[in-house]
Amino acid sequence: MSPVALGVAFDDPQLEKTVRSDLDAVEGALREAVRSDDEFVSGAARYLVDAGGKRFRPLVTTLAAHFGDATRPEIVPAAVVCELTHLATLYHDDVMDEATVRRGASSANARYDNTVAILTGDFLFSRASNLLAGLGTYAVKLQAETFERLVIGQIRETVGPEPDADPIEHYLQVLADKTGSLIATAAEFGAHFARAGDEVVEQLRQFGEQIGVAFQISDDILDIASESAESGKTPGTDLREGVATLPVLYALRSTSPGTERLRSLVARPLDDDGEHAEALTLLRESDAMSRARDTVRGYADAARATLATLPDVPARAALFALSDLVIDRTG
Repeated sequence: MSPVALGVAFDDPQLEKTVRSDLDAVEGALREAVRSDDEFVSGAARYLVDAGGKRFRPLVTTLAAHFGDATRPEIVPAAVVCELTHLATLYHDDVMDEATVRRGASSANARYDNTVAILTGDFLFSRASNLLAGLGTYAVKLQAETFERLVIGQIRETVGPEPDADPIEHYLQVLADKTGSLIATAAEFGAHFARAGDEVVEQLRQFGEQIGVAFQISDDILDIASESAESGKTPGTDLREGVATLPVLYALRSTSPGTERLRSLVARPLDDDGEHAEALTLLRESDAMSRARDTVRGYADAARATLATLPDVPARAALFALSDLVIDRTG
């Protein structure tokens, strides 16, 4: 077995060859989609494309298509729509988060400025819409519904939970909206345009949302657990900025003996380097990290259970491997 995107191992050499070819086609189409007659716009729009990325969504679209006719011409444009949408949200997120690093390099808002980053995200949304117009009303409607969930998720994250709401349940719903919804759409696009049956399309949509939430929680864990910028940003960035990701929420809820200092640290932004390092050390050693890892496994197990109901084609084994990878990357 040899690795392809995200390090996923493929049992079937022909599937691997086809997936590599499809992802190459997506990459070429993605670069074409961000090109503009205006050189500055092209450079700003290409900035995060050139920075690389996991191309998780196009991979899911491509694999989902192998439950039907994976040669259908709509599949590559549909995958590009999902990646353009994802990239556009990154431009906007970095402005909202006042981020300075993205994928190991300066974020777009740091490279240019906030206004250019916001408008570049809008430009990418417009290019995604152009591609959608050629995919028909089904794709346009699904994208509109997905974009609504993305925005609602961002609003919920910004406003925070209601006073009587469970912060962990609120956070997991935010992840389902902000991350899971687009990966669910990536899977649905692939299966739908490959003309898989309705039941298969729905199962793959469910898988996409489940594995999408697991993938985002694994990023939360990596932000704390990694000693390097493995997550695409400086380790502990969320912690420094006072962003309560899942491990922090579990730490704040903890009643274990000796966690008082950790709770007091993670309850606020950590500008002091010493306190930040102390909080990272305490959090890495806490049961909050094991609980967060258990939550990743729970979502990944649900995704695997969904896969088990699908036809036994080579793409199903690859999606199982993808689920395993999401768990393995958290340690």
